[in-house]
Formats: sequence, C-alpha cells, structure tokens
Amino acid sequence: MPLRPIPTDVSPSRDELGRRAAAHVVKLLQGILANQPRARVVFACAPSQNEFLAALITQSQSVIDWSHIDGFHMDEYIGLRAKHPASFRTYLRQHFLDHVPLGSFAEIHGEALDAEAEATRYASLLSAAPIDLICLGIGENGHIAFNDPSVADFDDPQRVKVVHLDHACRQQQLNDGCFATLADVPKQALSLTIPVFRQAQHLSVVVPGMRKAQAVAAACLGPLTTKCPASILRTHGSVRLFLDEFSALQLTA
Repeated sequence: MPLRPIPTDVSPSRDELGRRAAAHVVKLLQGILANQPRARVVFACAPSQNEFLAALITQSQSVIDWSHIDGFHMDEYIGLRAKHPASFRTYLRQHFLDHVPLGSFAEIHGEALDAEAEATRYASLLSAAPIDLICLGIGENGHIAFNDPSVADFDDPQRVKVVHLDHACRQQQLNDGCFATLADVPKQALSLTIPVFRQAQHLSVVVPGMRKAQAVAAACLGPLTTKCPASILRTHGSVRLFLDEFSALQLTA
C-alpha cells in the first residue's frame, strides 16, 4: 500500500483545535450534501472529542441540515447498558445527539446477550450504503476505534467484531476519568474494523494532548504496521489530522 503524508493542522490549544476540526467537518458535510440527498457519518466517543463536538454544534447551526444525516458510532463496551454513564451512547447523547436534530442514529447495543450477533447486525447497517465521513481519534496505543495492536487487521474480513481490550487501552479509559478503577473498565467491546475506515470517503482525525504524542509520531512517521494501527491513515486519500501543540510535540522534536 502506498504511503502518503497526512495533512496536519496544529493548533495552539484544544479549543482552537476543536474549532478548526469543526470548520473542516462542516465544509465536508456541505460538499457531500450538495451532491447527494443524505450523508452517513460515524462519530468517535471519547473525552478527546469534547471540544470538537461542542464547536461542531455551534458552527453547524443554520448551515447543516442534520435531518439529512444518518449517524453511527464506532465502538461500545460489551455488557454496559445504554444509559450507563461510561457507555459511548451516553457520551454521544450528552455531547452531541441531544443538541442536533440528527436524521437517524444507529446504536451499537453493548448489552446484547449475543455480542457476535450484534456485530453482524451492526455490520449490516454499515454496509447498506457507503460511509461518507468518519470523525475519529487515535488512542495512546495507536488504536483507531478499539482496534488495539493485538487485534488490528488492515484486511479484516469483518466490518464489526468482538475485541479484547489490551491493558494500555483499558488504562487510557481510566486515565480519561471514564471509570473509577481499572477493574471497572470492561475487557471486551464491539468495534468497527479497520477496513471500514479505509473505505470511508473522508476521515477527520482529532487528537489532542501530551499522552497521544508518541502514538501520533508513530502513525505519521513510523512504518505501516498493526503495532500502530493508526499508521493505516497514511494510505487514505482524504484524511486530515488535527493536533494541539502537545500531541504534535514529537513530530518536530
């Protein structure tokens, strides 16, 4: 796979990062909706997305008709009910869905009794039409969605799968304040797989914070490898990376 440099925007603060990323996404959505009646968008759910989602709500007012957009999310913990405070559905409702009139939103049911069947169901929803845009982040271990290095597959035959979360991933959830103790962090999740990202029309990547600097450098400057799943972003034809001065630190060191 040919590798390309990732177009990168470095902001002086998280708030400015959020504003710039939101402006980019609004422009992408305007272009998509100018050429087709509906857009299909996947959203990341993590504290790293707070400033971006807040800015997107503000900047999209009167310029984006959200009723023409069908939303998805990229992962969910197995065993957490929809209203659990740490579920990604709760996060996205609080930070985005309660503030924009999205046309539809398809939930991953983390509490489903049969996780494999739920993966198949959600994969079918994703496959119904092309994905126009994915708004994502990069984990401290280089994951995208919950494709940790131990489970990442650039040519995964599945679109959604059950994954076992590695220690670094679970520790990040604790560090982010999503859980009280490491023991509280679920060990399994449902996750979109890497081919879904590869096949999406556009990718917008929001990665603030010092703890992400090493993963950002590996993704942008290192080899193409599942040891840093985000390195696959360098094979995509329409991707933009938004950083703050801290997450960009090792790009210029």
